[in-house]
Amino acid sequence: MGEEERSAAVLPWMRDPVDVTLCKQLSLRKVPFLNPSLKSALESIGISELFPVQVAVWQETVGPGNLDRDLCINSPTGSGKTLAYALPIVHKLSTRTLTRLRALVVVPSRDLALQVKQVFDTLASPLGLRVGLAAGQSSLKDEIFSLVQMPGYEDDPYVSHGFRCKVDILVATPGRLVDHIGNKNTTGFTLEHLYYLVVDETDRLLREDYQSWLPAVLESTQSNDDVFQSGVLRTVRRCGGVERGFKPNPRLTKMVLSATLTQDPGKLVQLNLHHPLFLSAGKMRYRLPENLESYKLICERKVKPLYLVALLKSLGEEKCIVFTKSVDSTRRLCKLLNCFEDLQIDIKEYSGLQHQRVRSKTLNEFRKGEFQVLVSSDAMTRGMDVEGVRNVINYDMPKYIKTYVHRAGRTARAGHSGRCFTLMSKDEIGRFKKMMRKAEASAFQEHSVPSSLVEALTSTYQSALTKMKEIILETRKKPKKLES
Repeated sequence: MGEEERSAAVLPWMRDPVDVTLCKQLSLRKVPFLNPSLKSALESIGISELFPVQVAVWQETVGPGNLDRDLCINSPTGSGKTLAYALPIVHKLSTRTLTRLRALVVVPSRDLALQVKQVFDTLASPLGLRVGLAAGQSSLKDEIFSLVQMPGYEDDPYVSHGFRCKVDILVATPGRLVDHIGNKNTTGFTLEHLYYLVVDETDRLLREDYQSWLPAVLESTQSNDDVFQSGVLRTVRRCGGVERGFKPNPRLTKMVLSATLTQDPGKLVQLNLHHPLFLSAGKMRYRLPENLESYKLICERKVKPLYLVALLKSLGEEKCIVFTKSVDSTRRLCKLLNCFEDLQIDIKEYSGLQHQRVRSKTLNEFRKGEFQVLVSSDAMTRGMDVEGVRNVINYDMPKYIKTYVHRAGRTARAGHSGRCFTLMSKDEIGRFKKMMRKAEASAFQEHSVPSSLVEALTSTYQSALTKMKEIILETRKKPKKLES
Protein backbone atom coordinates (compact mmCIF):
# COMPACT_ATOMS: atom_id res chain seq x y z
CA MET A 1 0.00 0.00 0.00
CA GLY A 2 3.04 2.26 0.38
CA GLU A 3 3.89 4.94 2.92
CA GLU A 4 0.71 6.92 2.23
CA GLU A 5 -2.06 4.39 2.78
CA ARG A 6 -4.80 4.77 0.19
CA SER A 7 -7.29 2.28 1.57
CA ALA A 8 -10.44 3.76 3.09
CA ALA A 9 -10.97 0.63 5.19
CA VAL A 10 -10.64 1.26 8.91
CA LEU A 11 -10.97 -1.36 11.62
CA PRO A 12 -14.18 -0.87 13.68
CA TRP A 13 -12.33 -0.24 16.94
CA MET A 14 -10.38 2.63 15.31
CA ARG A 15 -13.48 4.55 14.22
CA ASP A 16 -14.26 6.01 17.63
CA PRO A 17 -10.98 6.60 19.50
CA VAL A 18 -10.63 7.78 23.08
CA ASP A 19 -9.52 11.41 22.77
CA VAL A 20 -6.49 11.83 25.06
CA THR A 21 -6.61 15.61 24.64
CA LEU A 22 -9.65 15.59 26.95
CA CYS A 23 -7.30 14.59 29.77
CA LYS A 24 -5.66 17.43 31.64
CA GLN A 25 -2.06 17.56 32.78
CA LEU A 26 -1.94 16.05 36.23
CA SER A 27 0.37 16.89 39.12
CA LEU A 28 2.31 13.88 40.43
CA ARG A 29 0.72 14.55 43.82
CA LYS A 30 -2.67 13.69 42.31
CA VAL A 31 -1.71 10.61 40.27
CA PRO A 32 -3.62 7.70 41.88
CA PHE A 33 -1.65 4.70 43.22
CA LEU A 34 1.72 6.18 42.11
CA ASN A 35 4.57 4.42 43.90
CA PRO A 36 6.46 6.97 46.08
CA SER A 37 9.79 5.74 44.66
CA LEU A 38 8.51 6.37 41.14
CA LYS A 39 7.37 9.85 42.15
CA SER A 40 10.82 10.62 43.53
CA ALA A 41 12.49 9.26 40.38
CA LEU A 42 10.34 11.49 38.18
CA GLU A 43 11.03 14.55 40.32
CA SER A 44 14.76 13.85 40.14
CA ILE A 45 14.65 14.46 36.36
CA GLY A 46 12.51 17.56 36.63
CA ILE A 47 9.07 16.04 36.00
CA SER A 48 6.36 17.40 38.28
CA GLU A 49 3.24 16.46 36.29
CA LEU A 50 2.05 14.00 33.65
CA PHE A 51 1.05 15.05 30.12
CA PRO A 52 -2.40 14.11 28.75
CA VAL A 53 -1.31 10.95 26.90
CA GLN A 54 0.54 9.77 30.03
CA VAL A 55 -2.54 10.39 32.18
CA ALA A 56 -4.77 8.53 29.69
CA VAL A 57 -2.50 5.46 29.55
CA TRP A 58 -2.10 5.43 33.34
CA GLN A 59 -5.88 5.44 33.75
CA GLU A 60 -6.24 2.49 31.35
CA THR A 61 -3.45 0.44 32.90
CA VAL A 62 -3.11 1.15 36.61
CA GLY A 63 -6.59 2.64 36.94
CA PRO A 64 -9.98 1.12 36.05
CA GLY A 65 -8.81 -0.45 32.76
CA ASN A 66 -6.11 -2.46 34.55
CA LEU A 67 -4.62 -3.72 31.28
CA ASP A 68 -7.62 -5.89 30.40
CA ARG A 69 -7.24 -4.72 26.78
CA ASP A 70 -4.37 -4.05 24.42
CA LEU A 71 -3.67 -0.37 23.79
CA CYS A 72 -3.03 1.40 20.48
CA ILE A 73 -1.76 4.94 21.00
CA ASN A 74 -1.58 7.62 18.32
CA SER A 75 -0.15 10.81 19.80
CA PRO A 76 1.99 13.66 18.40
CA THR A 77 5.76 13.60 18.57
CA GLY A 78 7.09 15.07 21.79
CA SER A 79 3.86 14.35 23.71
CA GLY A 80 5.55 11.91 26.11
CA LYS A 81 4.73 8.46 24.71
CA THR A 82 7.84 6.73 26.10
CA LEU A 83 7.03 7.70 29.67
CA ALA A 84 3.36 6.89 28.99
CA TYR A 85 4.16 3.19 28.71
CA ALA A 86 7.31 3.00 30.84
CA LEU A 87 5.66 4.40 33.97
CA PRO A 88 2.78 1.88 34.30
CA ILE A 89 5.00 -1.07 33.31
CA VAL A 90 7.57 -0.27 36.00
CA HIS A 91 4.76 0.34 38.51
CA LYS A 92 3.16 -3.02 37.70
CA LEU A 93 6.44 -4.94 37.89
CA SER A 94 7.55 -3.34 41.16
CA THR A 95 5.93 -6.12 43.22
CA ARG A 96 7.86 -8.93 41.55
CA THR A 97 10.12 -11.03 43.78
CA LEU A 98 11.99 -13.05 41.13
CA THR A 99 13.93 -11.59 38.19
CA ARG A 100 12.31 -12.72 34.97
CA LEU A 101 11.99 -11.07 31.57
CA ARG A 102 8.50 -9.61 32.04
CA ALA A 103 8.49 -6.65 29.62
CA LEU A 104 9.87 -6.37 26.09
CA VAL A 105 10.09 -3.02 24.27
CA VAL A 106 10.90 -3.15 20.54
CA VAL A 107 12.13 0.00 18.76
CA PRO A 108 13.46 0.47 15.22
CA SER A 109 16.96 1.89 15.86
CA ARG A 110 19.92 1.55 18.19
CA ASP A 111 20.06 5.18 19.27
CA LEU A 112 16.35 5.15 20.07
CA ALA A 113 16.85 1.92 22.03
CA LEU A 114 19.54 3.62 24.13
CA GLN A 115 17.25 6.59 24.74
CA VAL A 116 14.32 4.39 25.83
CA LYS A 117 16.57 2.32 28.08
CA GLN A 118 17.72 5.49 29.86
CA VAL A 119 14.09 6.33 30.64
CA PHE A 120 13.49 2.86 32.06
CA ASP A 121 16.76 2.96 34.04
CA THR A 122 15.67 6.17 35.75
CA LEU A 123 12.34 4.66 36.78
CA ALA A 124 13.34 1.05 37.43
CA SER A 125 16.56 1.38 39.43
CA PRO A 126 14.93 2.80 42.60
CA LEU A 127 12.55 -0.19 42.59
CA GLY A 128 15.28 -2.79 42.15
CA LEU A 129 14.21 -3.72 38.61
CA ARG A 130 16.87 -4.55 36.06
CA VAL A 131 16.80 -3.19 32.50
CA GLY A 132 18.65 -4.82 29.61
CA LEU A 133 19.59 -3.74 26.10
CA ALA A 134 19.75 -5.85 22.95
CA ALA A 135 20.59 -3.44 20.16
CA GLY A 136 23.94 -4.46 18.75
CA GLN A 137 25.89 -1.85 20.73
CA SER A 138 28.17 -4.68 21.82
CA SER A 139 28.96 -8.15 20.51
CA LEU A 140 26.33 -10.90 20.68
CA LYS A 141 28.52 -12.73 23.21
CA ASP A 142 28.71 -9.70 25.50
CA GLU A 143 24.95 -9.17 25.23
CA ILE A 144 24.31 -12.81 26.17
CA PHE A 145 26.45 -12.34 29.28
CA SER A 146 24.53 -9.18 30.24
CA LEU A 147 21.13 -10.85 29.77
CA VAL A 148 21.58 -14.39 31.04
CA GLN A 149 22.72 -15.71 34.43
CA MET A 150 25.14 -18.61 33.93
CA PRO A 151 24.98 -21.85 35.99
CA GLY A 152 26.64 -21.84 39.36
CA TYR A 153 25.39 -18.42 40.41
CA GLU A 154 22.15 -18.45 42.39
CA ASP A 155 20.88 -21.48 40.46
CA ASP A 156 17.11 -21.56 40.18
CA PRO A 157 15.63 -25.07 40.67
CA TYR A 158 12.72 -24.15 38.40
CA VAL A 159 14.91 -23.22 35.41
CA SER A 160 16.50 -26.01 33.40
CA HIS A 161 20.31 -26.31 33.54
CA GLY A 162 20.60 -23.33 35.92
CA PHE A 163 20.32 -20.65 33.22
CA ARG A 164 17.96 -17.74 33.74
CA CYS A 165 17.43 -14.20 32.52
CA LYS A 166 19.11 -11.41 34.52
CA VAL A 167 16.75 -8.60 33.49
CA ASP A 168 13.11 -7.73 34.14
CA ILE A 169 12.75 -5.34 31.19
CA LEU A 170 14.45 -5.56 27.81
CA VAL A 171 14.72 -2.81 25.19
CA ALA A 172 15.62 -4.30 21.81
CA THR A 173 15.96 -3.63 18.11
CA PRO A 174 14.25 -6.18 15.84
CA GLY A 175 17.36 -7.72 14.28
CA ARG A 176 19.25 -8.29 17.50
CA LEU A 177 16.11 -9.57 19.23
CA VAL A 178 15.69 -12.25 16.55
CA ASP A 179 19.38 -13.12 16.95
CA HIS A 180 18.78 -13.96 20.62
CA ILE A 181 15.49 -15.79 20.08
CA GLY A 182 17.01 -18.04 17.43
CA ASN A 183 20.45 -18.42 18.98
CA LYS A 184 21.10 -21.72 20.74
CA ASN A 185 23.99 -20.06 22.59
CA THR A 186 21.60 -17.64 24.34
CA THR A 187 20.54 -20.44 26.66
CA GLY A 188 18.20 -19.14 29.34
CA PHE A 189 16.89 -16.30 27.19
CA THR A 190 13.16 -16.87 27.04
CA LEU A 191 9.97 -14.92 26.43
CA GLU A 192 7.79 -17.43 28.25
CA HIS A 193 7.52 -15.17 31.31
CA LEU A 194 6.60 -12.11 29.25
CA TYR A 195 3.71 -9.99 30.50
CA TYR A 196 4.10 -6.84 28.38
CA LEU A 197 5.08 -6.29 24.76
CA VAL A 198 5.57 -2.67 23.60
CA VAL A 199 5.93 -1.91 19.90
CA ASP A 200 7.23 1.67 19.67
CA GLU A 201 7.10 3.39 16.26
CA THR A 202 4.67 0.67 15.16
CA ASP A 203 4.11 1.82 11.60
CA ARG A 204 7.83 1.54 10.90
CA LEU A 205 8.28 -1.79 12.67
CA LEU A 206 5.46 -3.35 10.63
CA ARG A 207 7.14 -2.53 7.32
CA GLU A 208 8.26 -5.48 5.23
CA ASP A 209 11.96 -5.03 5.98
CA TYR A 210 11.22 -5.49 9.71
CA GLN A 211 8.69 -8.31 9.35
CA SER A 212 10.69 -11.27 10.65
CA TRP A 213 10.83 -10.14 14.28
CA LEU A 214 7.08 -10.14 15.01
CA PRO A 215 6.27 -13.77 14.12
CA ALA A 216 9.32 -14.87 16.11
CA VAL A 217 8.15 -13.00 19.23
CA LEU A 218 4.51 -14.04 18.98
CA GLU A 219 5.46 -17.68 18.42
CA SER A 220 7.75 -17.57 21.48
CA THR A 221 4.94 -16.17 23.65
CA GLN A 222 1.99 -18.05 22.15
CA SER A 223 2.22 -20.92 24.60
CA ASN A 224 1.61 -18.49 27.48
CA ASP A 225 -1.85 -17.57 26.20
CA ASP A 226 -2.61 -21.17 25.28
CA VAL A 227 -1.87 -22.33 28.83
CA PHE A 228 -4.15 -19.75 30.40
CA GLN A 229 -6.92 -20.28 27.86
CA SER A 230 -6.97 -23.95 28.81
CA GLY A 231 -7.57 -22.94 32.42
CA VAL A 232 -4.09 -23.74 33.74
CA LEU A 233 -2.14 -20.98 35.50
CA ARG A 234 0.97 -20.37 33.44
CA THR A 235 2.96 -19.55 36.58
CA VAL A 236 2.90 -23.26 37.44
CA ARG A 237 5.06 -24.12 34.48
CA ARG A 238 7.07 -20.91 34.81
CA CYS A 239 8.43 -20.90 38.31
CA GLY A 240 6.81 -23.65 40.33
CA GLY A 241 4.01 -21.52 41.77
CA VAL A 242 2.57 -18.04 42.04
CA GLU A 243 5.03 -15.44 43.27
CA ARG A 244 4.09 -13.93 46.58
CA GLY A 245 2.99 -10.31 46.14
CA PHE A 246 2.89 -10.54 42.33
CA LYS A 247 -0.49 -11.09 40.78
CA PRO A 248 -0.10 -12.82 37.41
CA ASN A 249 -1.72 -11.37 34.31
CA PRO A 250 -4.05 -13.68 32.37
CA ARG A 251 -2.33 -12.95 29.06
CA LEU A 252 0.40 -11.08 27.21
CA THR A 253 -0.55 -7.40 27.06
CA LYS A 254 0.50 -5.35 24.03
CA MET A 255 0.95 -1.60 23.70
CA VAL A 256 1.58 -0.20 20.22
CA LEU A 257 2.47 3.45 19.66
CA SER A 258 3.33 5.99 17.00
CA ALA A 259 2.83 9.62 16.09
CA THR A 260 1.50 8.32 12.75
CA LEU A 261 -0.04 4.99 13.70
CA THR A 262 -0.95 2.88 10.69
CA GLN A 263 -4.64 2.24 10.02
CA ASP A 264 -3.96 -0.52 7.50
CA PRO A 265 -6.00 -3.57 8.67
CA GLY A 266 -3.57 -5.91 6.91
CA LYS A 267 -0.69 -4.63 9.01
CA LEU A 268 -2.49 -4.34 12.34
CA VAL A 269 -3.92 -7.87 12.18
CA GLN A 270 -0.36 -9.23 12.43
CA LEU A 271 -0.18 -7.96 16.02
CA ASN A 272 -3.00 -10.29 17.10
CA LEU A 273 -4.44 -7.61 19.38
CA HIS A 274 -6.83 -8.48 22.19
CA HIS A 275 -9.95 -6.24 22.30
CA PRO A 276 -7.77 -3.21 21.45
CA LEU A 277 -8.54 0.25 22.79
CA PHE A 278 -7.55 3.12 20.50
CA LEU A 279 -6.20 6.23 22.23
CA SER A 280 -5.66 9.20 19.95
CA ALA A 281 -5.08 12.94 20.14
CA GLY A 282 -8.31 13.78 18.32
CA LYS A 283 -9.71 12.19 15.20
CA MET A 284 -6.93 13.40 12.88
CA ARG A 285 -4.30 10.76 12.24
CA TYR A 286 -1.57 13.30 11.51
CA ARG A 287 -1.08 15.96 14.15
CA LEU A 288 1.78 18.40 14.54
CA PRO A 289 3.12 19.53 17.93
CA GLU A 290 0.85 22.15 19.47
CA ASN A 291 3.59 24.77 19.86
CA LEU A 292 5.13 24.35 16.40
CA GLU A 293 5.38 27.20 13.90
CA SER A 294 5.67 26.08 10.25
CA TYR A 295 7.34 28.21 7.58
CA LYS A 296 8.08 27.90 3.87
CA LEU A 297 11.21 29.45 2.38
CA ILE A 298 10.99 29.86 -1.40
CA CYS A 299 14.16 29.79 -3.49
CA GLU A 300 15.49 28.39 -6.75
CA ARG A 301 16.92 24.86 -6.58
CA LYS A 302 20.40 25.82 -7.74
CA VAL A 303 20.88 28.27 -4.87
CA LYS A 304 19.29 26.21 -2.07
CA PRO A 305 22.61 25.75 -0.22
CA LEU A 306 23.13 29.52 -0.30
CA TYR A 307 19.70 30.17 1.21
CA LEU A 308 20.24 27.44 3.79
CA VAL A 309 23.47 29.07 4.96
CA ALA A 310 21.76 32.46 5.07
CA LEU A 311 18.95 30.95 7.15
CA LEU A 312 21.38 29.26 9.55
CA LYS A 313 23.29 32.51 10.05
CA SER A 314 20.05 34.41 10.67
CA LEU A 315 19.11 31.92 13.41
CA GLY A 316 22.21 32.78 15.37
CA GLU A 317 23.40 30.15 17.81
CA GLU A 318 20.13 28.20 18.03
CA LYS A 319 20.40 24.43 17.80
CA CYS A 320 19.12 23.11 14.43
CA ILE A 321 18.54 19.81 12.63
CA VAL A 322 18.66 19.93 8.82
CA PHE A 323 16.90 17.04 7.04
CA THR A 324 17.70 15.82 3.54
CA LYS A 325 16.06 13.22 1.28
CA SER A 326 18.77 10.54 1.49
CA VAL A 327 22.01 9.48 3.17
CA ASP A 328 23.99 10.51 0.07
CA SER A 329 22.36 13.96 0.08
CA THR A 330 23.18 14.29 3.78
CA ARG A 331 26.85 13.60 3.18
CA ARG A 332 27.13 15.92 0.18
CA LEU A 333 25.32 18.79 1.91
CA CYS A 334 27.37 18.48 5.09
CA LYS A 335 30.62 18.56 3.10
CA LEU A 336 29.45 21.56 1.09
CA LEU A 337 28.43 23.51 4.19
CA ASN A 338 31.82 22.89 5.73
CA CYS A 339 33.42 24.31 2.57
CA PHE A 340 31.96 27.75 3.32
CA GLU A 341 34.74 29.97 4.62
CA ASP A 342 34.29 31.87 7.88
CA LEU A 343 30.88 30.29 8.43
CA GLN A 344 31.45 30.16 12.21
CA ILE A 345 28.84 27.41 12.56
CA ASP A 346 29.84 23.92 13.67
CA ILE A 347 28.10 21.37 11.44
CA LYS A 348 28.19 17.55 11.55
CA GLU A 349 26.56 14.65 9.72
CA TYR A 350 24.24 11.93 11.04
CA SER A 351 23.39 9.21 8.50
CA GLY A 352 23.39 5.51 7.71
CA LEU A 353 26.66 5.90 5.80
CA GLN A 354 28.44 6.25 9.13
CA HIS A 355 29.43 3.48 11.49
CA GLN A 356 27.06 3.16 14.46
CA ARG A 357 29.79 4.25 16.89
CA VAL A 358 30.29 7.45 14.89
CA ARG A 359 26.56 8.20 14.83
CA SER A 360 26.19 7.62 18.56
CA LYS A 361 29.23 9.80 19.33
CA THR A 362 27.89 12.58 17.07
CA LEU A 363 24.46 12.41 18.68
CA ASN A 364 25.93 12.62 22.20
CA GLU A 365 28.01 15.65 21.22
CA PHE A 366 24.94 17.32 19.71
CA ARG A 367 22.96 16.66 22.88
CA LYS A 368 25.72 18.26 24.94
CA GLY A 369 25.71 21.33 22.71
CA GLU A 370 29.24 20.80 21.42
CA PHE A 371 28.13 21.82 17.93
CA GLN A 372 25.15 23.74 16.59
CA VAL A 373 23.84 22.11 13.40
CA LEU A 374 23.18 18.44 12.65
CA VAL A 375 22.59 17.46 9.01
CA SER A 376 20.61 14.24 8.99
CA SER A 377 18.84 11.71 6.86
CA ASP A 378 15.48 10.44 8.08
CA ALA A 379 17.33 8.08 10.45
CA MET A 380 16.91 10.90 12.98
CA THR A 381 13.16 11.33 12.55
CA ARG A 382 11.79 8.54 14.73
CA GLY A 383 11.38 9.15 18.44
CA MET A 384 14.75 10.77 19.03
CA ASP A 385 14.67 13.39 21.75
CA VAL A 386 17.40 16.04 21.75
CA GLU A 387 16.87 18.77 24.31
CA GLY A 388 17.09 22.34 23.11
CA VAL A 389 16.46 21.82 19.38
CA ARG A 390 14.77 25.10 18.47
CA ASN A 391 14.63 24.66 14.69
CA VAL A 392 14.04 21.87 12.17
CA ILE A 393 14.89 22.65 8.54
CA ASN A 394 13.63 20.56 5.63
CA TYR A 395 16.37 21.13 3.07
CA ASP A 396 14.53 18.63 0.88
CA MET A 397 10.76 18.80 1.15
CA PRO A 398 9.41 15.40 2.29
CA LYS A 399 7.17 13.43 -0.05
CA TYR A 400 4.67 12.48 2.64
CA ILE A 401 2.97 14.20 5.55
CA LYS A 402 4.01 11.30 7.77
CA THR A 403 7.67 12.18 7.18
CA TYR A 404 6.99 15.87 7.81
CA VAL A 405 5.28 15.06 11.12
CA HIS A 406 8.21 12.98 12.35
CA ARG A 407 10.82 15.50 11.21
CA ALA A 408 8.99 18.48 12.70
CA GLY A 409 8.58 16.52 15.92
CA ARG A 410 12.27 16.85 16.75
CA THR A 411 11.39 20.33 18.03
CA ALA A 412 8.46 21.77 20.00
CA ARG A 413 8.62 18.79 22.35
CA ALA A 414 7.22 18.41 25.87
CA GLY A 415 5.37 21.73 25.78
CA HIS A 416 8.28 23.79 24.42
CA SER A 417 7.99 25.93 21.29
CA GLY A 418 9.80 25.29 18.02
CA ARG A 419 9.94 26.13 14.33
CA CYS A 420 10.03 24.07 11.16
CA PHE A 421 11.33 25.66 7.94
CA THR A 422 10.87 23.99 4.54
CA LEU A 423 12.95 25.11 1.56
CA MET A 424 11.09 24.80 -1.74
CA SER A 425 10.92 26.11 -5.30
CA LYS A 426 7.83 27.86 -6.62
CA ASP A 427 6.61 24.73 -8.43
CA GLU A 428 6.64 22.79 -5.13
CA ILE A 429 4.32 25.18 -3.25
CA GLY A 430 1.09 23.48 -4.41
CA ARG A 431 2.25 20.03 -3.32
CA PHE A 432 3.39 21.41 0.02
CA LYS A 433 -0.02 23.00 0.69
CA LYS A 434 -1.82 19.78 -0.26
CA MET A 435 0.43 17.76 2.03
CA MET A 436 -0.03 20.10 4.99
CA ARG A 437 -3.83 19.99 4.72
CA LYS A 438 -3.67 16.34 5.76
CA ALA A 439 -2.51 17.53 9.17
CA GLU A 440 -4.95 20.43 9.24
CA ALA A 441 -1.94 22.73 9.09
CA SER A 442 -2.74 25.08 6.24
CA ALA A 443 -1.84 28.15 8.31
CA PHE A 444 1.90 28.25 7.62
CA GLN A 445 3.85 31.43 7.02
CA GLU A 446 6.34 32.47 4.37
CA HIS A 447 9.82 33.15 5.70
CA SER A 448 12.46 35.24 3.99
CA VAL A 449 16.10 35.83 4.80
CA PRO A 450 17.59 39.33 4.42
CA SER A 451 18.59 39.95 0.78
CA SER A 452 21.73 41.71 2.01
CA LEU A 453 22.81 38.50 3.75
CA VAL A 454 22.19 36.42 0.61
CA GLU A 455 24.18 38.86 -1.54
CA ALA A 456 27.05 38.94 0.94
CA LEU A 457 27.32 35.13 0.81
CA THR A 458 27.18 34.77 -2.99
CA SER A 459 30.92 34.88 -3.66
CA THR A 460 31.56 32.60 -0.67
CA TYR A 461 29.02 30.15 -2.12
CA GLN A 462 30.86 30.03 -5.45
CA SER A 463 34.15 29.38 -3.65
CA ALA A 464 32.49 26.61 -1.62
CA LEU A 465 31.21 24.94 -4.80
CA THR A 466 34.70 25.01 -6.32
CA LYS A 467 36.26 23.59 -3.16
CA MET A 468 33.58 20.89 -3.02
CA LYS A 469 34.34 19.79 -6.59
CA GLU A 470 38.03 19.49 -5.72
CA ILE A 471 37.20 17.33 -2.69
CA ILE A 472 34.99 15.04 -4.79
CA LEU A 473 37.71 14.59 -7.43
CA GLU A 474 40.28 13.85 -4.73
CA THR A 475 37.96 11.37 -3.01
CA ARG A 476 37.39 9.42 -6.24
CA LYS A 477 41.13 8.80 -6.48
CA LYS A 478 41.24 7.19 -3.04
CA PRO A 479 39.94 3.67 -2.16
CA LYS A 480 36.71 3.68 -0.16
CA LYS A 481 36.66 2.51 3.47
CA LEU A 482 33.99 2.35 6.17
CA GLU A 483 34.12 5.01 8.87
CA SER A 484 35.00 3.75 12.32
